[in-house]
Parts: sequence; structure tokens; C-alpha cells
Amino acid sequence: MTQPATQQTNPLRPEPDVMDPALLRDPVAGYGWLREEAPVLRGRSPDGSPCWFVTRQADVRTVLGDPRFVNSATSVSGVTVDNLRDKLTEMIGIPRELAHYFTDSILDADGDDHTRLRKLVSRAFTVRRIGALRPRVEEITAGLLDRLATLDGPVDLISEFAYPLPITVICELVGVPEEDRPAWRRWGAVLMTMNPEQTPAVAREMIDHIHDLVARRRAEPADDLLTALVQVQEEDGDRLSADELVTMVLTLVIAGHETTAHLIGASTLALLTHPDQLARLRAEPELWPGAVHELMRWCGPVQISRARYAAQDVELGGVTIRRGEVVQPILVSANHDPREYAEPDRLDVTRRPAGRGEGHVGFGHGFHYCLGAALARQEGEVALRALFERFPDLALATEELEWIPVPGIRRLARLPLLLR
Repeated sequence: MTQPATQQTNPLRPEPDVMDPALLRDPVAGYGWLREEAPVLRGRSPDGSPCWFVTRQADVRTVLGDPRFVNSATSVSGVTVDNLRDKLTEMIGIPRELAHYFTDSILDADGDDHTRLRKLVSRAFTVRRIGALRPRVEEITAGLLDRLATLDGPVDLISEFAYPLPITVICELVGVPEEDRPAWRRWGAVLMTMNPEQTPAVAREMIDHIHDLVARRRAEPADDLLTALVQVQEEDGDRLSADELVTMVLTLVIAGHETTAHLIGASTLALLTHPDQLARLRAEPELWPGAVHELMRWCGPVQISRARYAAQDVELGGVTIRRGEVVQPILVSANHDPREYAEPDRLDVTRRPAGRGEGHVGFGHGFHYCLGAALARQEGEVALRALFERFPDLALATEELEWIPVPGIRRLARLPLLLR
């Protein structure tokens, strides 16, 4: 993927920003260089406003797990806070009247509000419930692979497999009808590319669709998470408001398929370009669950966590972060930190954490640890293992691969493969 960042020449501006072409082109090397320069340093957010980049894993874990850092600007008292979320929604074209659906989600809540919202959906994502979903995930995977086998010529794994699997699973879990799922994929793609020309119309379509879906579930309840949330909202609006219900559906469906799709795509590429690691997995398939963690560490799609705000003055990494300042935890540099991993830039499917836990921050850490992590891991394991078993001589159809230049998430535009 890259050579160790410490061996690279600094390609970055004196005060780097997340839109820097060098960081978009090779985030492992670029943010790795910053990590070795300083654990905490000044940078720029997508809109150009100042922020603090936190680059080393120990400090990233502190930011993600310390209550002195909060997710919402409204949780900071006593100072005027530069609200990054509001600026980003305006920058990408979210209509002002709809912005709260995108900025007031479970991902942005703190304290009691976050606890309340998380409890409403956490039971659907327990390890036990996700384990019960495995046969269905395997069934969907097998059907998609059957279809792949009928296609001629090079096949784009992203569009034909990596996307359809997680969007089918999360839509079935939430309760989005099959006929609506292609629209969700289109909407998600527009949001992820931060396209200000298409975003306004897409945002309106999404929110109108969810309102319609909620109305349908009120009239015709089903055995799905949306029905359960509608019933909670009807019985006790103090626990979940009407707007929060719409926002929850939006968040679950988008977060539940976008990142998993690109974990599958990037992991497939990683294994095809590291045949020794793929051979090890074929010889010892019991390594697959741990290998998914290593792939999430090595090429996980989420490069930068959602911004945090300092709720008070905090000393971190040798600098003072003032109350109200924006902090960007850099997951990609943390996951390649040589202080935490021997040979961090080497893909090793036998790598296991030294202590408790996952040993990486690909799914975050602390209060906002990814709610769907167990589901994403399961989908990744099932998809990758089945793909390489079904097509034992799978190969890249081209070496010219296009990465979509969006800050914070690493996404392949296409992954053309020869199925054999």
C-alpha cells in the first residue's frame, strides 16, 4: 500500500488541511509523516477553518474516550464555538431547513441524549443478535456470488458485490423495502462525494422518503427495527421525537452500508496484492475473523473520525487545546503507529492485539464506538471468505485503480476483477 511514512519526503504544506492532494492521494504516508512530526499539530478542516490533528494512537484513544472532548458544539459552554458540522452541511449543499437531520444524529449527541438514543437501537446490534443474522448474510452473499458467475468480462466488485451485500442486510434489518434500496445507494454515493450540485435534491428525496416510510410503518407494522422505533415514538415522544426518528433511520442506513462496502472492496484489493497473506487464509481459514480486524486496521475506509470539540482547556501531546477548539482524530495514522505495532505498514493476517480489545481504532473507541461494528465484521468475514472460495483464481483486471478523493474516507471508484 505504501512505504513507511518515516521514509517519505514531506509532501505537505506548512499547515496541512484535509483537502491537501497529498493526503487524499496517500493518507497512510501523508498522515504518517505528520504523526512522526508531532502527536498534535495545527491543521485545517474541509472548509479551511483551523483544527487540531491528533495523530498517534494513544492520543487518539484519549480524544475518543475522554468526556472533556464532545461531539456537539452545543455541549461546549462559555465560549463561542465554530460549529464545523453546520459549516460542512452548508458547504456540501444540504438545504438549511433539512440540516438538522444530518447534524443532530446519534453520532453527534453527547451525555444523556447519546445514551438515550443508543439504548433505543443497541439491542438490534448485540453480538448475539448479529450472530443470529449470519445465516441470512451467508444466503445473501451466496446469491450475489451466483449472479457474479453469470456475468461476462471483468466485473466491478464494488457495484456488483461490495455494495449490494451490506445495503441489503441493513435495509432488511431497518425495514427499507427492496424496491427502495437502489435509491439509497444512489443517495449515499452523492452524500459521500460531497457534491454540492446534486446534494440539495438528494437530501430532499431522502428525507421525504423516510417520512413516507415512517407513515407506512405506522399504518402497516412489520417485524423490523423501524416499526419498533415508530412504536416507541408513538408511545413516548419524550424518548424519541419525530425528527429524531427520521434522523435515526437516515444514520443507520447510510452508516450501515457505505463503510462496509468499502471495507470489502479495499480488503479484496489488499489480499489480491498480498498473495502470501491470501494463501495463509486459504490454508488456515480459522484466521478469517482476526484477519478482518487486521484489514480494518491496515486499509479500513474511515480515515478520520468525526470532529470533536474541547469542552474545556486540555493538555494533550505537548500542546494546550483551548475550550471550543475543533479536534480531528486521525484514525489512519493511529492504526499505522509504530509505537503500537511492529512493522505497522506490513499486512499480517496473523497479527493479534497485545492486550484486550481489537488493537485498532478502525471502528472508533469510547462512547461513540461504532454501533454496527459486529455486523460490519461479520459481513466482511462472510463476504471475503466466500468470494475467494468461490473464485480461487480471482485476479485484478487492471492495475489502474481510481480512489475517490474525499477527505476522511477511502473509497475505490471501481474494482474490476477477472472471475475464475
